[in-house]
Amino acid sequence: MSQEPQTETTPTAYIASIGTALPGDPVDNASLAKMLGVNEEWIEVFIGTKTRHFARDLATGEVRWSLADLCARAAEKALYADGVDASDIDFIVLGTATPDTLMPATVNDVADQLGIDQVPTFQLQSGCAGAVQALSLAQTMIASGQYRTGLVIGGDVCSKHLDVRRDLSDAAPSDLVNFVLFGDGAGAAVLTSEPAGQRVAVRHVLNRFTGLGRKAGQVIEWFGLADRHDDRQALTEDYKAIEEGVPVMAVEILWELLGELDWEADDLDYLLPPQLSGRMTRRITEELGLPTAREVSCVADTGNNGNALPFLQMEKLLGEMSPGEKALAVAVESSKWIKAGFALEKI
Repeated sequence: MSQEPQTETTPTAYIASIGTALPGDPVDNASLAKMLGVNEEWIEVFIGTKTRHFARDLATGEVRWSLADLCARAAEKALYADGVDASDIDFIVLGTATPDTLMPATVNDVADQLGIDQVPTFQLQSGCAGAVQALSLAQTMIASGQYRTGLVIGGDVCSKHLDVRRDLSDAAPSDLVNFVLFGDGAGAAVLTSEPAGQRVAVRHVLNRFTGLGRKAGQVIEWFGLADRHDDRQALTEDYKAIEEGVPVMAVEILWELLGELDWEADDLDYLLPPQLSGRMTRRITEELGLPTAREVSCVADTGNNGNALPFLQMEKLLGEMSPGEKALAVAVESSKWIKAGFALEKI
């Protein structure tokens, strides 16, 4: 017998602070187009993203920042902003699609860099829903009453899958689009059991797999010793399926969240839409149809850096939010189709 998803509208956790980290200087479309040998106008029209940040030098392949480096940097900023000492953290949850290694888990390298020991650590491997899944787990842990302060982190280093040194003249569109769509980055939030710092209540978190019998929209391959010379692309996308599916799912998520919260559309002061690309975000926001809610977006400037994006959006949101205002975030995991989102209220 199937069970209806449980709804929890009572705030059980609070966001006290946010920290983010973007590697290096932004790479604009002109520089990227020259590097890839493609038309700059194609990037601006088809993708609609102006700049992005990379953790490695695409021309040489030199790694300048690991995912653990970026996550630790974001976490340090979040801890500093709230005046929390690393020793006050009761647990860490990391959501990512691109861990530095399969073992050890990147979350443990982050804990090591932060000087945090003897606490539970969790790493959730997922695409754009990973940050929301991490938030959901953290909220549940705090609601249990066993933990008072937690660190929730999301980040991705997508550039590890992009090699501009190979000949891209015959690259398939599903391959080439990834070079202009993605970026790298990380974000972190301090969650508390009582209002502190920014005093933003997590009213509800949605996390639901909806991909039964549905072809994956995005695949990231893992090559081991036995197949590292395989000719398969490491990263592939069905961009057409994503373009068609994500706006529809975003509308469903919006109204599902509003219904579970018993909020009206006019109650929303801010909307954090899915951050696929500058062009797709504009389209999705139009589909959502919330003219009175202020849009909070960043992807056109940061690139699609996966699980860092909700934190980058929240960082902008917290700089504007006033007591009593409400915000709703929508996220779609297109690799195997997950509905995700969360609702926030400043108290």
